[in-house]
Amino acid sequence: MRTGATRTSFIALAVSLSLLPLSAARADRAPMDEERSSIETVLRAEGYTSWEEIEFDDDDDDADDQVWEVDDARGADGVEYDLKLDRDYRIIKRERD
Repeated sequence: MRTGATRTSFIALAVSLSLLPLSAARADRAPMDEERSSIETVLRAEGYTSWEEIEFDDDDDDADDQVWEVDDARGADGVEYDLKLDRDYRIIKRERD
């Protein structure tokens, strides 16, 4: 009986470990230099003066839901916003932080 439980635990562990690379591959990522430059150009043109983290959220399988997220972008009005940009670097959502 102990052998069966040990075998089941081993199989569960093996399955869990095999899924780790898939979840890591789906994590958000930082922009490459060219992407960062394009995003920062858009932000400045829209009047934003500073921002914190920029990352591409590709957790969703639907390409329409894959967006750039910009945290704490300070607008010309001095207020911080969280922004979402589409894959063409157009601001599609602005939420006051």
